[in-house]
Amino acid sequence: KMTVQDVPAAFPTVDVPDHAHYTIGIVILIVGITGTLGNFLVFYAFCRTRSLQTPANMLIINLAISDLLMSITQSPVFFTNSLHKRWIFGEKG
Repeated sequence: KMTVQDVPAAFPTVDVPDHAHYTIGIVILIVGITGTLGNFLVFYAFCRTRSLQTPANMLIINLAISDLLMSITQSPVFFTNSLHKRWIFGEKG
């Protein structure tokens, strides 16, 4: 069975300074928190205000929910990987 380690050029790495990883991790964390709170507030306002519940606003709510789910699921993964300076979830992850 061939693994990723058997093919050296499968995932090339670049020597990046540690502070770059931490800076990107902090930026990803801030974007994730802002995205989660902002999209939750849009969804909350839509559910609480009847005048906003129009067919045209359904697209905006759909986008807000999609972005909320992306913020919740993707930001912690990328933040954690940035702190460890590598992909930590193995081959299956």
